[in-house]
Amino acid sequence: MYFHTQLLINEIANDEPDPAAANALQEGLGGQFGEMRTMMQYLFQSMNFRGAAAKPYRDLIQGIGTEEISHVELIGTTISRLLDGSPRYQGKPTDPLDTPASGGKIPLELALTQGNIHHYLVGAQGALPVDSVGNPWSGSYVYNSGNLVLDLLYNLMLESTGRLQKCRIYEMTDNATARSTISYLIVRDQAHENGFAKALETLGVNWKTLLPIPKTNAEKFPEVKKLVDLGLQSKQYTFDLAGQSEAGKIYRGMSPSNDGTELDATEQAPAGVPSLISPERLEEFAPGLDPELLALIQATADLELADVDAMFGPVSDRVTD
Repeated sequence: MYFHTQLLINEIANDEPDPAAANALQEGLGGQFGEMRTMMQYLFQSMNFRGAAAKPYRDLIQGIGTEEISHVELIGTTISRLLDGSPRYQGKPTDPLDTPASGGKIPLELALTQGNIHHYLVGAQGALPVDSVGNPWSGSYVYNSGNLVLDLLYNLMLESTGRLQKCRIYEMTDNATARSTISYLIVRDQAHENGFAKALETLGVNWKTLLPIPKTNAEKFPEVKKLVDLGLQSKQYTFDLAGQSEAGKIYRGMSPSNDGTELDATEQAPAGVPSLISPERLEEFAPGLDPELLALIQATADLELADVDAMFGPVSDRVTD
């Protein structure tokens, strides 16, 4: 089972909307080497895993795949924020359109000249399961051979290529919102490279002279250096509530990246940061729920909570316990 904490795995910096940066990030979300690919590939590999004696390898793949779910959430939320209207829009909450000579911009003017117009026409100013040129994400990207060495090799290639692309995306934009997410994913991709490389080392493959692949020197990016200085490239979380993961049997010892750090798989999950729901966008013509429907929803929720309390006790007691 999977549990959602309603926290983002990393903080998204505030900056102006930037549809072009949002579209570049679509490659990191729905492209052939994007986060949707890593999420699906590792989860399918772990679900299809056979051989109880190799459980530590399954747990490593599963833990990384679980983290990739949070990466899909992070990059999708970042894209949505980058598409959040025009930075020069000065309309009033009661009027979604600017009036002549008001000094503002048409709310969706950016859609005609930057990025992917589908973000505005069919995506409600939000992320889509596509790459940067609009090709839909495809399940055919997923590689699951059933052979552990082949799968680990393919996973290492996937992380390395994804990190290379994110380094390129970083240098395409100076938008702080985009770069905060890109930098985090660059560092976490290297952590996953280290995990798959260490797993291959335990099977007799020596990667110490090759990693990281490619050698991008991404630590020259200030946002990346801050995370590398924290050792985030050498840490992997288990996302295992019951403490049954054996990934730590593999994710340990000196880092294959030869950066002088040791691999660490002792943490269950990162602390996370608050996940906030953005305000409604009037130009989307999708106003909130009317009062009558809100009252009905609240009444239904109260009934459902009463049933839960009757079975498990009051929520406040459970939180205290």
